[in-house]
Amino acid sequence: MTSTALHVLVAGGGIAGNTVALQLLREGIRTTVVERAADPRPGGQAVDLRGPSKEAVERMGLMEGIREYQLDERGMAYVDGNGRVYARMAMEDFDGKGAVADIEITRGDLNQVLLDAVTAADNGHLDYRYSDWIERVEQDDTGVDVTFASGETGRFDLVIGADGVHSATRRLVFGPEDRFVTNLGAYGAFFTMPTPADAEPGWFAMRLLPGAMVGIRPDGDPATAKAIIMVRTGIDPALRRDPEAQRALLREALRDTGWRAPEILAAMETTPDFYFDDLARVDVPELAVGRVTLVGDAGYCGSPLTGMGTAMAIVGGYTLAAEIAATPHDLPAALRRYQDTITPFLAKAKEIPGGGIDMMVPRSAMMTRMMRVSVRLLTSRPMRPITAKLFFADNEDFALPPY
Repeated sequence: MTSTALHVLVAGGGIAGNTVALQLLREGIRTTVVERAADPRPGGQAVDLRGPSKEAVERMGLMEGIREYQLDERGMAYVDGNGRVYARMAMEDFDGKGAVADIEITRGDLNQVLLDAVTAADNGHLDYRYSDWIERVEQDDTGVDVTFASGETGRFDLVIGADGVHSATRRLVFGPEDRFVTNLGAYGAFFTMPTPADAEPGWFAMRLLPGAMVGIRPDGDPATAKAIIMVRTGIDPALRRDPEAQRALLREALRDTGWRAPEILAAMETTPDFYFDDLARVDVPELAVGRVTLVGDAGYCGSPLTGMGTAMAIVGGYTLAAEIAATPHDLPAALRRYQDTITPFLAKAKEIPGGGIDMMVPRSAMMTRMMRVSVRLLTSRPMRPITAKLFFADNEDFALPPY
């Protein structure tokens, strides 16, 4: 470890923020993290590690902790309205490179592994604050003055926005959200529900509907499962802060659709972790403005449909911290190398498997029937090698630099 006079502010205590904070601390760089939530957020949907993101966590020495929380996920099963399975995408059939990877973990558990490592790496260089966020930013050639919601102020050599798709850091420094965020014409909801009594252990069950997709996947606790609902609809800004309107939209989308719809909708009314947002893509052409830069969903996101959000957060955070540590005396050069290094990775990672949202959330009854036929074909033994290349590119051709 080497110590520098550098002081870095990280806005956001999620996967991206904690990845970059961990690696900065390990380099002896003074780091402040602010997180809007009052506590670490537990649970969440399953995320996977594959290709470069798996290599990054191995380099960071996190794999042992991740293995302790690893989910029992064996693959994806496509079901009809009566719950009959008409196609399977087994993890083993695709060597862990299909829809379900060989390493799956809930987002909350992965973040806890990172938080544990952040705590262990603290040698007096860490200031971690919950229930706080950035409200004002002013910068010059030598640093950044920040005012926080708590009323505190501080001056930092660098500010890293890791505060998600609706990043306040990005809005304050880079410009309004609509310049960088593109809605894909759908909304997604994610929440915890009781595991159905006859659910097949270890299998992510998914049903395609006209204009919607609904799924139930395994959780870390066998007594619970994670519900996923995606709905194709016009964009309504009023939905953003109206949970009851969000639930009404989902009730209408799943009304009289059979299978698990009644159980899912019943759980939706009482679940403690209901999450709803538009399925959006984030593209920020230049990831740095002066001494403020972005990492993870704040700067690049392909929507949950890509399945690569966690990979981008980890690879981005790992790369950014390494470049800062390489030239702490020349931050502009570090930020340019960061962008140049990850841009090829991001271009591929933001692609939706199959080439678009129609594959994941069919628009009509006809498209739904066509997708059922296609899924059967694509999961057949002769087609599996082709399917893996078409739909589950994991960026294995991207070489993570040997920092």
